Amino acid sequence: MTRLTAKDFHPELLELYDFYAHGRITKREFLDRAAKFAIGSVTAASILATMSPNYALAEQVSFTDPDIVAEYITYPSPNGHGEVRGYLVRPAKAEGKLPAVVVVHENRGLNPYIEDVARRVAKAGFIALAPDGLTSKGGYPGNDEKGRELQQQVDPEKLMNDFFAAIEFLMKDERTTGKVGITGFCYGGGVANAAAVAYPELGAAVPFYGRQAKAEDVPRIKAPILLHYGELDTRVNEGWPAYEAALKANGKTYEAYIYPGANHGFHNDSTPRYDEAAADLAWRRTIDWFKKYLA
Repeated sequence: MTRLTAKDFHPELLELYDFYAHGRITKREFLDRAAKFAIGSVTAASILATMSPNYALAEQVSFTDPDIVAEYITYPSPNGHGEVRGYLVRPAKAEGKLPAVVVVHENRGLNPYIEDVARRVAKAGFIALAPDGLTSKGGYPGNDEKGRELQQQVDPEKLMNDFFAAIEFLMKDERTTGKVGITGFCYGGGVANAAAVAYPELGAAVPFYGRQAKAEDVPRIKAPILLHYGELDTRVNEGWPAYEAALKANGKTYEAYIYPGANHGFHNDSTPRYDEAAADLAWRRTIDWFKKYLA
């Protein structure tokens, strides 16, 4: 299967897709504006299809991998939607209690890419829990377009609390050491930053291209934070200078990396925006960060 990359698309198309994926334009608007790039048998609809996730490309760790045990669970969320379904993955042969990591999805529910990320976390020696923020809407619908529509309908405060509840669940779970970290992507990166503000006992946070915390909230952060950004992700990156200034001014423990030539979503290996070199380096840094601060 041939993997397309960002270099196969005009920069304007990449920007249009980012707008569409984050609800800033409708599907119809994307198709209308992408039409000028349609040539011969290549239609605007086919362009959108090639830019959209192909989750067959995202499986790095099989759900049948003998090194892991995966299951779907529910956990309580008293300040959210009452109960949340999540994908719990743990090392199969580990003895004793383990540190844990919450894995937070983007703006469309618990899709196969995020489930694979949870399996990658477990392969690295942690218990991973990937909540489905669409539980109150029946769960991830198997379609990203519908998933985006559903997530826009979820009360944002309750949704955030559903993810926060996963942290509390893992801190108390008898299989964990009580040391819990969080990582997230896009919307989930924003959740990771928000969790660092909300939970002084959080062990570590690793947001990927996520919305930054407000400068006035930074003094509340206790967790060491590792931040990943794509150089070409101007929409998210515009908030980074103020956030970094606040982190520095308050003496917080953090490291930040901006990956040259990388777009928003560069870690997601199901889309052409995936940047293998940047994604691999960012992931090695992520696992090293969790091993350092959750041990």
